[in-house]
Amino acid sequence: MILSDRDIKDLIRKGEIGMISDDGKDPLENANCASLDFRLGKHFKVYDHAKFAILDPSKPETLQGATKMITIEEPNTPFIVQPGEFVLGVTMEKIRVPDYLVARCEGRSSIGRLGIIIHSTAGYIDPGFEGTITLEITNINRMPVALYPGMRIGQFAFEKMTSSSETPYYKKNSSKYQGQMLVEESRIHLDPEFQNKLIVNRAE
Repeated sequence: MILSDRDIKDLIRKGEIGMISDDGKDPLENANCASLDFRLGKHFKVYDHAKFAILDPSKPETLQGATKMITIEEPNTPFIVQPGEFVLGVTMEKIRVPDYLVARCEGRSSIGRLGIIIHSTAGYIDPGFEGTITLEITNINRMPVALYPGMRIGQFAFEKMTSSSETPYYKKNSSKYQGQMLVEESRIHLDPEFQNKLIVNRAE
C-alpha cells in the first residue's frame, strides 16, 4: 500500500518520517500526491579511471580511493554529466524511515526525459534507515546534461509493510550506510562473503 500525501504529511508531523534539509526547508513543502520530492546536493564523486584498472569487491584497495570528490560551492553553478558518464551524487535531504515502512527512491519524469538516471539498483530504502541517499547518476543521452545543486531531482515514495521489521536497518550487523551524510562509494567489500573470504576460497 503506497502512502498518500495526506498520510505522508501526517507521519511527518508525528515525527515518524523524518526529513531534514541542509537549508532548513519544511519537508511538508516537498509533498506530492503520493511522494516527497528531494533535491540534489552539492557533493559528487567521480571514478578516477586512470588510477585503477578494475573495481574488485574482493580487493578493498581497488575500491578505496578510486573516486575523487567534487563540491559545487558557487550558487547557480552546474555539475555537467557527460554522455555515458557514471557519477555518485547525494541528496540535499536526510531521511529517516520508520520500522514499518519501506521507502523507494525514484527519478522525476522531467529529469528522465533529459536522459538522466538517478539510481542503477539502489531504489529501495530499508525500514529503519537514516541518512542521506547516495545517487547513482548516469547520463544515457548523447548530449551533456547540466545538473544544479538544489534542483528537485527525485522523489521518495513510501509503502506500508504487513508488520514492523523484526530487524530494521539500524539493527543489522551489515548496515554499512546508516547515518551517511556525504557521497559514499560502494562498501561491498564489507559484506560477509568478502569478509569471510568465501568467494576467494572457493576460487582457490
